[in-house]
Amino acid sequence: MTQYKPSTKALWSGEQEQLRYGATQVPVVHSVSYGYEDMDEWHAIATGQREGHIYGRNTNPTTQAFEDKVKELEGAEAATSFSTGMAAISNTLNTFLRPGDRVVTIKDTYGGTNKIFTEFLPKSGVDVVFCETDDHEEIEREIANGCQVLYLESPTNPTLKIIDIKRVAKAGHDVGALVIIDGTFASPVNQNPLELGVDLVLHSATKYLGGHSDALGGVVCGAKDLIDQIYHYREINGATLSPMASYLLLRGMKTLHLRVKQQNANAMKVAQYLKTNEWVEDVFYPGLQDHKGHDIAKKQMKGFGGMLSFSVKGGLETVHHLLPHMKLAKKAASLGCVQTIVGPPRTTSHVECTPEERAAMGIPEGLIRYSAGIEDIDDLINDIDQAFKKLPKELYV
Repeated sequence: MTQYKPSTKALWSGEQEQLRYGATQVPVVHSVSYGYEDMDEWHAIATGQREGHIYGRNTNPTTQAFEDKVKELEGAEAATSFSTGMAAISNTLNTFLRPGDRVVTIKDTYGGTNKIFTEFLPKSGVDVVFCETDDHEEIEREIANGCQVLYLESPTNPTLKIIDIKRVAKAGHDVGALVIIDGTFASPVNQNPLELGVDLVLHSATKYLGGHSDALGGVVCGAKDLIDQIYHYREINGATLSPMASYLLLRGMKTLHLRVKQQNANAMKVAQYLKTNEWVEDVFYPGLQDHKGHDIAKKQMKGFGGMLSFSVKGGLETVHHLLPHMKLAKKAASLGCVQTIVGPPRTTSHVECTPEERAAMGIPEGLIRYSAGIEDIDDLINDIDQAFKKLPKELYV
């Protein structure tokens, strides 16, 4: 569907091939096995010589429609899916890394990803080097020292730092590295990393792609030869996306562009309001002109996203008092939903990390992550404002 615009692709891509009996929506195919009377046909499908399905751990028609839709939105040759976003990350890394390999990455990654780099990969004999996220010179120096995988995240979770993707991807390719990026925060609406030189872009589909916090999933997109390798690892290790989750993600993606457009606008307005609030020490949002990565974001993003974070005076104690007074924002550990979601990294993105580890990543205990929903912006700002007005004055330091 390359002749259509992205918003149209979000509606129609991947679906026509799976429609049956005049249906206008992709069916949920729950069958685990697929039978064939012709043994040669069965063998051809089982060995990948012909398209088709043999077993639910491998492929599924509903899931294929979801993969094809994301593939089209990212402009990729192929895509494969997973039961969760973390399964997408771990399976992708495990597909390509071997003992003795070297990974160059950044300090600002999602907490679960950070644990893979600090706990699990070193146990497998993989050397992991962490760089300051916004120090491009340091990243390039470490890449030049050799690496098999360059792993990026931009914007980062939860402090919204921005990496010049094109610049560091080139440095990675100069030494023959595979360049992988987590594009969850941006979504395919706001950023297409493959166009900037990245080899593989992955998403926690649970977030913006699904958009309703009712389905877990992950997906990775890129060149077919790379995706084939990841798919093979996944089909054997079994982190398969379920048909029902695939259907819910497909349904959510039909409104992806509408949702993200509103979330972008709401996040910008909330960030601008927070800049004027006396309780707020700092606001982290790439759409703000004083954000360190604003110029890079403006160059490589189509929109600045629905995610922001801010730190408050009084630290963690202020967070404890402030959040319960917010009535429209759900206090929960997710993001990218149609409803606004808010929470501190200590109970959301980096709950697996110690306070010391969070501090080393530049995440203060008084930081609040804010995922703007699609509510009316006046209601959101009024809700935040009334919550701040209920804070005890003695917390203001």
